[in-house]
Amino acid sequence: MTALLIVCLFALLIFLGTPIAFVIGIVSLVGINTMPGTPNMTVFMKMFNGLNSFVLLAIPLFILAANLMNAGLITKMLVDFCIAVVGNIRGGLAHANILVSMIFAGVSGAAQADTAGVGKMLIPAMIGTGYDKETSVGVTAASSTIGVIIPPSIPMVVYAGLTSASVAALFISGLVPGILIGLTMMGIVVLRGRRLNFPVYARTNRSEMWRLFKKSFAALLAPVIIVGGISTGWYTPTEAAAFASLYSMFICAFVYRTLRPRDLPGILRETLKLSSLSLFALSTASALGELLGYYKISDQVMVFFSEYVANKHVFMLMVIAFLLFIGTFMDAIPAMILFTPVMLPPALNLGIGSIHLGLVTVITLAIGLVTPPYGLCLLIASSIADLSIERSLWGVLPYIASLLVILLLVAMVPEIAFFVPRLLGLM
Repeated sequence: MTALLIVCLFALLIFLGTPIAFVIGIVSLVGINTMPGTPNMTVFMKMFNGLNSFVLLAIPLFILAANLMNAGLITKMLVDFCIAVVGNIRGGLAHANILVSMIFAGVSGAAQADTAGVGKMLIPAMIGTGYDKETSVGVTAASSTIGVIIPPSIPMVVYAGLTSASVAALFISGLVPGILIGLTMMGIVVLRGRRLNFPVYARTNRSEMWRLFKKSFAALLAPVIIVGGISTGWYTPTEAAAFASLYSMFICAFVYRTLRPRDLPGILRETLKLSSLSLFALSTASALGELLGYYKISDQVMVFFSEYVANKHVFMLMVIAFLLFIGTFMDAIPAMILFTPVMLPPALNLGIGSIHLGLVTVITLAIGLVTPPYGLCLLIASSIADLSIERSLWGVLPYIASLLVILLLVAMVPEIAFFVPRLLGLM
């Protein structure tokens, strides 16, 4: 009876529009208060202990790196270079949009920062050169999801904190799927570009391309250093996050001279605001874990899958379907915090590794960033273009298909993603 009341309270708070971090905290406090012999202080102790992890320090640092890149106009330099490289192809500006998102992903680890930074420049530019608003929004929002798949990735850091999985192995396992998603999206742009007659830029001459390459070289070097350092073991993902922030600050302030001291308070304030949302949800979820343990939720889920699901491929399809549904109304990090502790034990029981489950979880929840009603990246892109969510959804659907295709490949044939980390001795 108590468990039913807790579930009803959870549903009521969600229905009332209470932020998910507060929902988790309130439910944890009420639930633990009903446990005999357990003081209320347990909630706050679990919240504190949930954040007592060196790995989680990477979250605010990667967000800081992304904010510094946007404020320091590094994103604009990357856009200019990518247009020079692929602008002469049919739909060149859309190709550049995807390519710059892949590069940006190698530094920030945050899809929302990519949507805001790249979208403010490229969505008006695409509309101004003849693209319809739906395509401009769809390409920008969908390609920004690559930011949480190509390393580094903030959701992967959270998953590692929840499961004690190797962050480095998770990061590198996302490299090939992220690149494949980007290339698949470019393929869709080629097909649609022929049918809809997307505009083409004039071919950039070699001297101009070399000038843009030299100008953006410091920015292009950042993802190479960060991903290369993690894969070779030179530094941990958290140290990589610190390096990404310092490197971004250095090149913005001293190489490009686009960052001024008076800009830093606003950047730090925005970083703290975004970081606190993720970390507070993570802390309250640690308290919720105590409640789930008391009611043996994980054991009950494991018994269910042991009796009714004996095939790991069927299990992965069920996980994907469930998380696709959850992602439509919940952000990736709270969803991961809530459901990873429940999904992991039966996955391990079926022979699915924690890295495999983590990669599938991250890619699936990335799709939730472009599916309404939540769809935060889609909301940001549509607001930039002043386009309704309904029309924006039509624009993003072809690119969601590419995400789903690569997701199913990774779920069913994990070697596609794992041969690189295994080659580097990370798995």
